[in-house]
Amino acid sequence: MKNGTLGMMISSLRKSQEMTQLELAEQMGVTDKAVSKWERDISCPDVNSLPKLAEILGVSVDELMQSKTKGKVQEQSSVAETIQVILKAIPVAMGVAVTVLSALDKITSPSAFSLLGIGLACAGVSLLNGKH
Repeated sequence: MKNGTLGMMISSLRKSQEMTQLELAEQMGVTDKAVSKWERDISCPDVNSLPKLAEILGVSVDELMQSKTKGKVQEQSSVAETIQVILKAIPVAMGVAVTVLSALDKITSPSAFSLLGIGLACAGVSLLNGKH
């Protein structure tokens, strides 16, 4: 279960012990709605309660937390990819904007150079990153 989220880990371990959300909640001193939110990854257990949760579920705190770490790395990777796409799209958008506005005679030279400069800066940042 290490590849899942913390919520998936809690749910799986709870079910493997044939325990209901209410039973886990009572042992943890929280509501069954809180346990439901943990299992759906809407919220997380309080960090101070993790040792007790791990003990009830029969795992170590390290095992319990390994699942969440994996999810966080994937989320950061997705954000980085999105930023790279944006950095590549901005130069194209600026070039198109300058071309269209020039054709319509609706842009001054200083404004055009500013827009193109922004586009070049974004292209440079994207290239310096070198990952994509």
